[in-house]
Amino acid sequence: MTVVPITSAGLRASEVSWFSALCSDDYRFLGVPDGDLRSSWAHCSDIVKTAQAQGFRNILCPSSYQVGQDTLSFVAGCAPITDRINMLAAVRCGEMQPIMLARTLATLDHMLEGRLTVNIISSDFPGQKEPSPYRYQRSREVVQILKQAWTRDQIDHAGEVYNFSGLTTDPVKPYQTGGPLLYFGGYSPDALDLCAEYCDVYLMWPEPKDALADRMRAVHDHAAARGRTLDYGLRVHVIVRDTQAEAQEYAEYIVSKLDDEHGRKIRERALDATSLGVAHQSKNRDIADDFGYIEPHLWTGIGRARSGCGAALVGSADQVLSEIETYRKMGMRAFIFSGYPHIDEAEHFGRLVLPELETCSLPHAYGRVPDTCPATPLGTGERR
Repeated sequence: MTVVPITSAGLRASEVSWFSALCSDDYRFLGVPDGDLRSSWAHCSDIVKTAQAQGFRNILCPSSYQVGQDTLSFVAGCAPITDRINMLAAVRCGEMQPIMLARTLATLDHMLEGRLTVNIISSDFPGQKEPSPYRYQRSREVVQILKQAWTRDQIDHAGEVYNFSGLTTDPVKPYQTGGPLLYFGGYSPDALDLCAEYCDVYLMWPEPKDALADRMRAVHDHAAARGRTLDYGLRVHVIVRDTQAEAQEYAEYIVSKLDDEHGRKIRERALDATSLGVAHQSKNRDIADDFGYIEPHLWTGIGRARSGCGAALVGSADQVLSEIETYRKMGMRAFIFSGYPHIDEAEHFGRLVLPELETCSLPHAYGRVPDTCPATPLGTGERR
């Protein structure tokens, strides 16, 4: 198995994160709307509070135009109700004028006292269809402007999409020196170039391990050409129980009421439904066995009712821990898990898996903020 050099190579711990279902993506049965699990401030903030209580180190707050809540407003609302967990805010580049975005993110970083991380997304907007090179050029320029706003006293940017000259940046400096850590995921050459040059953590969706290793190597080569080394992460669902049989039974249970036509509509409503990454998730389902598995513990049934990340680790605690350790040995340091329903599955993972993992917050590994939340010792089950 390929082992890829990583920025935090000396770090024994991993950033283990959860997911808040801002985009109407929480179910007891996949594809069957449940009023109690709808995307509301009350429910999604309860997911965040549960994740913090269980000991997760970060929480992904996704973004969608069609359904759910505004990501940055939600993150701001979580500042006073959390004190340990980081907030990974998904930002669609170009949605907000970049100078205003720089100020907004800097403000959020102060509200969270350095607990903000940012997931950079390059996507179309409603009613628009832009060529991929243009979208990534726009995203590249947004990130360039953010970096200037966060580290300089003046912004001077002459690009294909944005032009600014002589703009002073006081008082938009973030709480974290250099700004929040930037997470990024994408498959095209333009995406890899952007990530390699400006971002910190390359996120992947689940695929067979050989495919993930090849992707990590490609990203590493792009970064090495620029004299940089990145960290790597995996966004994947999880179903963990005391035994493998229980986990597999629950996997079948949550799709037992799924109408495939309705599932197709759910997948196609997303703006990224035709992206290369989504195509790879669809390919996973095509090559899976009769029970939906592409590896002994990687089940693709989740992808029947959602766009984007479409597979889950399924197994006992020991089996899921073994999978995580294999990914770590490949060079992954960040894991973003989720499950249905999100609060219930966060508690299962918190009971069965988290106490056996040494965890940390990646921004601390980068020296972005004082390490006020040190790594949790392996096997203690301590919650910080």
